[in-house]
Amino acid sequence: MTLPRQTAPRPDESLPTVQTVRPVRLPEDRRHMIRRRWATAIVIVLLIGIPAGYLVISAEQSRRSGRDKEQESSATGLREHWPSKMKRRVFEVPIPAKSTEVAYYETSNWKSSRLYVTFRTTAAGLDTFLTKVGTSRSELRTGEVSIGHRDAATAGWTFGPESAWSGTTHQEKAPRPTQDITADLSDPSSPKVFVVSTATP
Repeated sequence: MTLPRQTAPRPDESLPTVQTVRPVRLPEDRRHMIRRRWATAIVIVLLIGIPAGYLVISAEQSRRSGRDKEQESSATGLREHWPSKMKRRVFEVPIPAKSTEVAYYETSNWKSSRLYVTFRTTAAGLDTFLTKVGTSRSELRTGEVSIGHRDAATAGWTFGPESAWSGTTHQEKAPRPTQDITADLSDPSSPKVFVVSTATP
């Protein structure tokens, strides 16, 4: 007796079909949601707050610097302080080291800028100062005050007859400044020097 021939099962039919099961996303609990929102808020604050803080600090520093410059430019009379190195370089007023009683005042307008400086130095310090300016003690004229009345009034200086004055004017072509220099040589070993340096654009 002949049995009917059975066909062999196909490979894909012999194995059960595997279906991909997507994980079920559980609903976010309240604690996790609050934590996530706090983290997001902190990141936003850091991204926005830090640059904004830098801007505020920078603006305050600029305002403070502007106020300082405004106070200096609007001040009347001498300031008992050394002018900055930049001012000394621009106006070519090389105050000798170890000078005392140093004071200065600066004015500026569209025509010219002036630096008023006074200091006390030694005899050698005066010689060094005059040499660096471009002049010498031999150029000082005895009994002469080279600083005009208007500049003296601006700085609050009084050149009375009781002192031994000597003065000179060292003139340069613009834009280099011109210096009016007057020294009180009542005490030759400790002269007091008055300078008005004028720079024009």
